[in-house]
Amino acid sequence: MPPVVSSMTGSAASAPQAGVRYGPALTLLASLFFMWGFITVINNTLLPHLRAVFDLNYTQTTLIESVWFIAYFVASIPAAKLIERIGYQKSLVVGLLIMAAGALGMMVAASIPSYGVTLTMLFIIASGITLLQVAANPYVAVVGKPETASSRLNLVQALNSAGTMLAPMFGAYLILGRSKSGTAAAGTVLTQAERIADAQSVILPYGLVAAVLVVLAIVIARFPLPAMGSATQRLAKEERKHLSLWQHRNLVFGVPAIFIYLIAEIGVANLFVNFVSQPEIANLTHEQAGRYLSFLWGGMMVGRFAGSAIMQRVRAETVLAAFSVGAFVVMMVTVFTTGPVAMWSLILVGLFHSIMFPTIFTLGIRGLGPLTEEGSGLLIMAIAGGALVVVQGYLADSYGLQTSFLLTAACELYVLFYALWGSRPTHALPDAQAEG
Repeated sequence: MPPVVSSMTGSAASAPQAGVRYGPALTLLASLFFMWGFITVINNTLLPHLRAVFDLNYTQTTLIESVWFIAYFVASIPAAKLIERIGYQKSLVVGLLIMAAGALGMMVAASIPSYGVTLTMLFIIASGITLLQVAANPYVAVVGKPETASSRLNLVQALNSAGTMLAPMFGAYLILGRSKSGTAAAGTVLTQAERIADAQSVILPYGLVAAVLVVLAIVIARFPLPAMGSATQRLAKEERKHLSLWQHRNLVFGVPAIFIYLIAEIGVANLFVNFVSQPEIANLTHEQAGRYLSFLWGGMMVGRFAGSAIMQRVRAETVLAAFSVGAFVVMMVTVFTTGPVAMWSLILVGLFHSIMFPTIFTLGIRGLGPLTEEGSGLLIMAIAGGALVVVQGYLADSYGLQTSFLLTAACELYVLFYALWGSRPTHALPDAQAEG
């Protein structure tokens, strides 16, 4: 899952307080990035499980993930208003408790079992994550020296990727590995009793998740986080009165680039287990396929470290173009081959997807100056593009699962267009200066 970069990083930021040790606070905040990455990617093993339990088609299955990303769009503005009202630290606690409530609700949904209640509880969990995203990123930007802010953001993004890499193993063992649908051969039809038993296999993992979230909420509530000072103050409206976001080509094309990229990333992750389980691909059980999913997310973590190093010497848009070409090639291999080649090519797309979100985001706000905050907000809202993964579900039902990955390949081509032309700034403004 892509980490949301705070809109204030391109706006005003306060200097660190003298004599304050930021290491413990940064470590604690990094744990939040790990947890929301972990919980988000549990969905990738949960979806094939729910598909078997509720006998869903691909459209209904991907609708589950669509609901998850709709929460980003619906909850982002209320989250910002809540933070303004009660402050950042209390908002972190509230976000964790909302997620814990959703996890407990998943246990209830499993006991019934109910598809509708499951959708509702996943929406609640995603709303809590949205609140964490909006509240945690500003802290990461200011807990330490301003000149190392980018390094800190890269660190927590890597930990977010670590969470996404470990989650499939957790889900494969505690959900797919403990269910009939997860250990049976592809195409096995479950009895009603087996479906009910399978549904209840998510009670333990979500109980564990809820417990960890509550503990984290208690720790953060009692932790002396550094004061934010003036770091989150908005720039005066007068400074932006005669400026327009729509004059900046890199932002205008960057918003759909984020939106479209999310369709590709989420579609691959959500349909991975079902795809590699097919007899003509790898002929694996869902449990075994879930373990291979860790390689997909692990590739994203490796790619972020590698991409960060490469960008020290090569322009970001050039690297983005190269990675988008690589992603397009491996997706075409996935569509037109079979066996292990198709499986490993799909795994490789994680490596090429790794830098796309943060690089598009950075290019999108380049040259916005005092408009950076508003531009960042638009890019964050574009994460809701993940909700359109349901389109790929429809294509999978209508034309076949393997053919549906042509949609992913088309998404990579738009990212290539953005890297080569759409990301070029127009009417660039001076960057906003941090407060000293």
